[in-house]
Amino acid sequence: MLKMMTSQGFLGQHPVPRAPDPLGHPQKLSPTSEADSEASISEASSEDLAPPLEAGVAPEQDGGEAVEKEKKKKPKALANMFTIFKGKKKKKKSSPSSVQPEPTGPRRGLSSPPPTVEELKAALEGGHLEAAGPLLALERELVALAMAGGMDAEELVRRQSKVEALYALLRDQVLGGQSEVEATFLHMGRTMKEDLEAVVARLRPLFPAEFGVVATYARSYHKHFAAHAAALAQFELCERDAYLLLLWVQNLYPNDILRSPKLAAELQGMSLGSLLPPKQIRLLEATFLSNEVANVKELAARALELESQSWAQDVAPQKLDSHCHSELAIDVMQIVSQGQAKAENITPDLGLQIKQMLLMELATFLRSYQRTFDEFLERGKQLRNYRANVIANINNCLSFWTSMEQNWQILQDPRSHLLDPLSEIKSHGFDVLLQSLFMDLKLLFKRFTKTRWAAPAETLEEILATVGGRLPEFWELQDRFREELMEAVHLQLVKEYITRLSKRQVVLRTAEQQQQLASHILANAHAIQLFCTQNGSPASWLHPALPTLAEIIRLQDPSAIKMEVATYATSYPDFSKGHLSAILAIKGNLSSSDAKSIRNILDIDTGVPEPARALFSLIKVG
Repeated sequence: MLKMMTSQGFLGQHPVPRAPDPLGHPQKLSPTSEADSEASISEASSEDLAPPLEAGVAPEQDGGEAVEKEKKKKPKALANMFTIFKGKKKKKKSSPSSVQPEPTGPRRGLSSPPPTVEELKAALEGGHLEAAGPLLALERELVALAMAGGMDAEELVRRQSKVEALYALLRDQVLGGQSEVEATFLHMGRTMKEDLEAVVARLRPLFPAEFGVVATYARSYHKHFAAHAAALAQFELCERDAYLLLLWVQNLYPNDILRSPKLAAELQGMSLGSLLPPKQIRLLEATFLSNEVANVKELAARALELESQSWAQDVAPQKLDSHCHSELAIDVMQIVSQGQAKAENITPDLGLQIKQMLLMELATFLRSYQRTFDEFLERGKQLRNYRANVIANINNCLSFWTSMEQNWQILQDPRSHLLDPLSEIKSHGFDVLLQSLFMDLKLLFKRFTKTRWAAPAETLEEILATVGGRLPEFWELQDRFREELMEAVHLQLVKEYITRLSKRQVVLRTAEQQQQLASHILANAHAIQLFCTQNGSPASWLHPALPTLAEIIRLQDPSAIKMEVATYATSYPDFSKGHLSAILAIKGNLSSSDAKSIRNILDIDTGVPEPARALFSLIKVG
């Protein structure tokens, strides 16, 4: 009966979501799941998982201390179990098997033993999902035994397999079994495919070609199938059944039945047509698109709400490869991708339609994410894990960008401005991480006064030591963002240094004094460049900023100074006459006419466009 349409055939290639039976009947497992569960549980005896009293398991301590230890030391196999239902822990004052499961079926006395594997299996197969509580207790008892070392590894694995099989049974009862629509279409499709294959293999050779045996059967089955599809389409179907109907009409029936390897050649050219008229299909598709986009919106909003709650509750972010990590981007992009995959499962064209709708929904979500993050930045400053969660959200931007670039090609798309909220999240997060550091640097740079310019090495050492003390936190950023942050620090150091030079506090009358200051500036420039480069700054564009100013201060010939200024202006187009005047003010032996002539060099149009990176436009001179 159409074996390739089961989980091992085309239904496995085009998954249909499962839901509980709407009539409320106990759900039956698929043949594969039931067989696996039977195989795993069949060997279990009544006392398979009843822990021996001599195992030496410590009784539970009042509160959750013992359970917490169990969770930390849980064997790997048990860590993969389903935890859909978690029962409440019972307390007993003695005996290692202190967790008493809730009874299923007749009420058990206080001295009654816990249910056996067979009893739990029977309860779950009968639809008694309350058996999840005793199952959890059974799992905890096994964990306690494993911790106590009261059994050999082989026996532990055997008992683990029994519990895992029960969890698989529970999972299938909660998530599996088929709706009436799904069962009907599966039966019809399986019957049609297998019967037509039998006609091709057995009946066709018995009749002359002009009888058209295969075509006769195919048209009859098609008419029957189409009648059922048309009848179903008249009802107001639930979301799942509407999706299933579209999936059958647009994909499974034409592709996996009519074009199956054994039937494609026989049915070619018959033009059986669609199971539903185009108008009905368009109506179903419109309903599907609307429902699916609404579901994506709801699920993404719920994911953001849960994430923001963890920030507000001061929960520390996860660590992944020593970086602060959040699952929000992964969860949201999976939600969006699964919505598109469902549409593509129906037809590629429907996949394209929903992609445009989901892009709009994604843009709306990202704006909501930015607003929620900005609110957290304002309200959460006193929280212990505030900065760690800021870093996790910055890292989140990379996860979003990577997923969109790989799966949606958004970054090469004209609509890439839809991702602006992520840039804002990163920028605002950087501001938080750097704000206090930059305030400290501004105070330290103020030490470069008239007297201290003569020996600035100690001041710069303290400045770089202050930055170095903040660097360990930056390593919790993804490498790409850590480099960007170090570039921002590099820029701040150069900017503050130039700002102090431009304060007109130092006037040097002799060439020797100017050369000595130029030497100090060169040494400081080298120290800043080396420190920032070693710590990951990619800002090579900043390297000439201080050395060239040192050269302008050192030179005495006005013509040589003009050449240096002209070259400098091509590297830094935002270098203005005001900035140049502030530097030239240091040269106390420069005549006013020579200073004016040097400034006029900046009036010449070099054809250099506005700078992609700002430096001097960030520096105000009085």
